[in-house]
Amino acid sequence: MHAELELGLERRIGKRSAAVIEKHLGIDTVGGLLNYFPRRYLSRGELTPISEVPLDEDVTLIARVISNSTRPMRARKGSLTDVVISDDAGTGGALPGTLKVSFFNGFRAKAELQPGRRAMFSGKVTRYGGSLGLTNPDFLLLDEDPDTPGIDPETLAAMPIPVYPATAKLTSWSIQKVISTLLNTVELEALDDPLPPEIAAREKFLPVADAYRLIHAPQTPADFQRARDRFRYQEALVLQSALARRRAQLAAEEATARRPAPDGLLPAFDRQLPFTLTAGQAAVGKTLAAELAQDSPMNRLLQGEVGSGKTIVALRAMLQVVDAGGQAALLAPTEVLAAQHYESIRRTLGPLSRDGMLGAFGPDAVQVTLLTGSMPTAARKQAMLDAASGTAGIVIGTHALLSENVSFYDLGLIVVDEQHRFGVEQRDALRAKASKPPHLLVMTATPIPRTVAMTVFGDLETSVLDELPAGRAPISTHVVGLAEHPGWAGRIWSRSREEIDAGHQVYVVCPKIGEDDDGDFTPGEAEPSAADLEGDNGARELASVTGVVEHLRDEPALAGVTVAPLHGRQDPVLKSETMASFTANQTKLLVSTTVIEVGVDVHNATLMVILDADRFGISQLHQLRGRVGRGGLPGTCLLVTTLEPGHPSRRRLDAVAATTDGFELSQEDLKLRREGDILGASQSGGRSTLKLLRVLEHEDIIAKARQDAQRIVAADPSLAGQPGLAAAIDEYLNPEKEAFLERG
Repeated sequence: MHAELELGLERRIGKRSAAVIEKHLGIDTVGGLLNYFPRRYLSRGELTPISEVPLDEDVTLIARVISNSTRPMRARKGSLTDVVISDDAGTGGALPGTLKVSFFNGFRAKAELQPGRRAMFSGKVTRYGGSLGLTNPDFLLLDEDPDTPGIDPETLAAMPIPVYPATAKLTSWSIQKVISTLLNTVELEALDDPLPPEIAAREKFLPVADAYRLIHAPQTPADFQRARDRFRYQEALVLQSALARRRAQLAAEEATARRPAPDGLLPAFDRQLPFTLTAGQAAVGKTLAAELAQDSPMNRLLQGEVGSGKTIVALRAMLQVVDAGGQAALLAPTEVLAAQHYESIRRTLGPLSRDGMLGAFGPDAVQVTLLTGSMPTAARKQAMLDAASGTAGIVIGTHALLSENVSFYDLGLIVVDEQHRFGVEQRDALRAKASKPPHLLVMTATPIPRTVAMTVFGDLETSVLDELPAGRAPISTHVVGLAEHPGWAGRIWSRSREEIDAGHQVYVVCPKIGEDDDGDFTPGEAEPSAADLEGDNGARELASVTGVVEHLRDEPALAGVTVAPLHGRQDPVLKSETMASFTANQTKLLVSTTVIEVGVDVHNATLMVILDADRFGISQLHQLRGRVGRGGLPGTCLLVTTLEPGHPSRRRLDAVAATTDGFELSQEDLKLRREGDILGASQSGGRSTLKLLRVLEHEDIIAKARQDAQRIVAADPSLAGQPGLAAAIDEYLNPEKEAFLERG
């Protein structure tokens, strides 16, 4: 990439501004700040519709001051200035919306925010006493703008104001000032263009220098739209080229072919299966068998609904590899899950599973070995020895499999369960344990829309299992709103008692472990303000495993019922015992955190109660409810919430209650969440990796860029003839982004 983009910021904007930008935005290079694009643009001439302002988010809006009053504070020294602002009635004929803005000791606000003035405000929207408001926001008067001397009023009124993703300490307009300094000092004309000239010409894109100027300092709305179009396509092409290059590199690697053996374990396993594979399982099995038999590595993503029978498909692939003399490793995200896979695979294999007891097996059985961090030392040593000597054909474990003292005799296949728990480092650490690149199968029960699969897992081929095996009963899901029906709180437990009396079992899921635990609040977040305490944001007491267990032991409806807690902080032995007791139907009601989210398989459980369900994401709720209705008995899931009906977080619950189609939910999930979460930025510690590309909205752009990228990489695999594109990929793939590209 042109050296200009890699320059330290202080070289172009001075030490002081550079220090502020690095501290608040984490950006320290010219390229980083040039690519910090505005989130949206406001028109000076229009006021922001207040009805569209989202609760709990940092906003920047333009409004007119209606009134300004100051009074002394009752509880402590100082004064409180209340300013009411309005969007007038100019919002599509709607009634004018108003917002109350409060300033503590706001001497400047008292003097400057006089009725009639227009200003831009920046702050976090909270709810106070039933109405929306801003507390101590930053503001900028718009009727006198010192930054734009010499521009006539009409041009000024039409100029869009860029709004940058701001922080509590750094406003959008401060960022804009620094970026305008940068645009004046950087040699934009000297920058390399990542887009090949023929694509730029075909799409009539702006030159790269003009695009940077117009995205940050547009004179008209058409300016920023043309700049955005160019950068959006550039982003799609860089991402798809990175994936195409990785696909080409993987395909060029040499793996050991694992061909089916006509008289091996796999045919014997198929003969003893008590049921017929679904058409989908058979088709995917055929694909995997063919890919395993080739000498380039298989890299495949297997998506399937909760309970669609992915494990059987994976087990058949593992047996093919064992038949061919190799070993298979199954990587699970938690110890509970690894232990369950171990039990269920040995159970499914039946007499074909070798337990390591002398004389207890025939020559054609496979040894299945469990390896986790909390196993007793002797057992762990034995498991490691079995993996290294090749005695163990199938090794099941957690991250413990990745530690450097674990080695394999001949690792032929890695199966990763629930890819979103594993970043690239883990995947590569395991690949490094094979003498030749192993075959890879990634399984996920969170269905992924086609565009996301194309974008995030573009280096993996995708297979989908979309039919449920026979014997899976439907699950009905209901939202239990305690705000409007407080009397339902007791009914939940009598409903649980009915299930238990009918011989069934119940899961109760809580967002946190104990009273001292903050649930899933982000560490380092500000204490809730007075405004928060009036509403629901962070002030309500969330259900905890320990609190609920105590409450249920005194709950009359559940008298005599065995209740047990399960969570991640428990001793591993206790966790296994608790789970075993629930599986054996001794414990009737299990109160747990989301440790049961994946893979827990208790056929007798028919009811799941999720307390404070609004604290969980859509895919998490979908995963959780997939734990009931597994044994042919119909399942019920109750999503309990104390939020009032209109709250945005209740939309998620309504979506989950409305359908059990995981693909439909994953589309809905993407619409409701910030895309960065689903694209793994939360895994890699950064903000959303995508700047202008929205995976659902821009499917056509992604598909076109993918075709372009495949063509470019096929003609020039090392991208030697595309230095701008190659440099942009390197810039894009800094270590933080690597995890995003290669999740799984």
